[in-house]
Amino acid sequence: MIIREFAILLTFAVLIHALPKEETHKERAYERELSEQEHFEDEKHNPEYDHEAFLGKDEAKTFDQLAPEESKRRLGLIVDRIDTNQDGLINREELKDWIRFTQKRYITEDVDRQWRTQNPENKDTIPWENYQKMVYGFLDTMDHAEAEKDNEGGFSYKTMLKRDRRRWATADGDGDDQLTKEEFAAFLHPEETEYMRDIVVTETMEDIDKDKDGKVSILEYIGDMYRSEDGEEEPDWVKSEREQFNVYRDKDGDGFMDQDEVRNWILPQDFDHAEAEARHLIYEADSDSDEQLSKEEVLQKYDLFVGSQATDFGEALARHDEF
Repeated sequence: MIIREFAILLTFAVLIHALPKEETHKERAYERELSEQEHFEDEKHNPEYDHEAFLGKDEAKTFDQLAPEESKRRLGLIVDRIDTNQDGLINREELKDWIRFTQKRYITEDVDRQWRTQNPENKDTIPWENYQKMVYGFLDTMDHAEAEKDNEGGFSYKTMLKRDRRRWATADGDGDDQLTKEEFAAFLHPEETEYMRDIVVTETMEDIDKDKDGKVSILEYIGDMYRSEDGEEEPDWVKSEREQFNVYRDKDGDGFMDQDEVRNWILPQDFDHAEAEARHLIYEADSDSDEQLSKEEVLQKYDLFVGSQATDFGEALARHDEF
């Protein structure tokens, strides 16, 4: 499945000889938390969560390299971008939209990069034949047994090709076997596109359901994220995941997750992390209690938004011509 490093699913539009990486549990939950950090630790607020949520964890770097004055200057530039209606205040919707933008920025950059790689002439579409040749052309010279052999990620190249072919057909809305850039984005990041979400669930089931009985046992669930060494004591987080499976994942209590329960796990619909974080940041920084943030209020609480661990706003902040 995606998505590279974020991400998220195995995107098979990778370098030809690259091996699929083993995924972690957090990469399974596609509608996941805004940060890998815990928001609260031992009942104490962890500001690093807010820094990554506000700035985008994929872009986040530390502001330890910057003087406080420079940190505040750059934060002020970000505030101006968040204030889309230019009324001098940041409301909850603007802040929520910004948080969502920072979390999905890497997807746009990844699609742009791979589109250029797969489509160097920048034509309107990429035909499947071209994609297959560029990504899987090496299979023509590979020994059949080697192509069918599972690699460390648990996939054979033949399996990867078949899955890519199925995902390509699903992303191909008009059925012409060529993908526009929008369709290509759906192919690379199906978890972000509503009509692709069934394929996300199917691929996840295929990955975890090792005995192919159409459901996921607790052993398969734990085995997908943790493999114990001989004599190794099970970490506390694994024990916690067992409890999560029994209490929250396996909703009907039959000892397994079916396809609907897997969908609820990896594509939860009942909680908006960006909304919750926007409310939290406003609550913490809104000194005049008007449910909005002025630039002054944000800068007064700059440690909450960027603090000592923040970012140069990725490459964007370095591009001063954008501000």
